[in-house]
Amino acid sequence: QLQASGGGLVQPGGSLRLSCAASEFTFSTYAMSWVRQAPGKEHEFVAGIRWSGGRTYHADSVKGRFTISSDNAKNTVYLQMNSLKPEDTAVYYCAAAPSGVVYVSTDYYQYWGQGTLVTVSS
Repeated sequence: QLQASGGGLVQPGGSLRLSCAASEFTFSTYAMSWVRQAPGKEHEFVAGIRWSGGRTYHADSVKGRFTISSDNAKNTVYLQMNSLKPEDTAVYYCAAAPSGVVYVSTDYYQYWGQGTLVTVSS
C-alpha cells in the first residue's frame, strides 16, 4: 500500500514536498515514480528512482525544479517541487514497479497511491 501526502495550494514560484510511504512491502528491488494527472489530461510521468542504486530520472518539464529522493530506512519516497508553475497543477500519484525499471509509460506500474492534489495559483 502506498500513501501519498503533502499536496496543497501554493502560489507560483513556491515550493512543496510530497511524500509517499509504503506499508506491507519494502522497496528493496522496486522502482518508484511520481506521476501526475492534470484536469482533462492523461497521466504524465514526472520523476522516478531506482531503489537499488538510487539512480533518478526526471521529465524534461520538471528538470531543474523537481527532485525525487528516497529514505530507505523510512521506506519513503519524496518529490521536492520548487519554482512551481500553474501548469504543474495536477493530482500527483506515487507508483511502484516491482521490476525495478523506471518506466515513462504509466501503464507498467503495478502499485499506485491514492493521489494528492497540488494547485498552483495566485
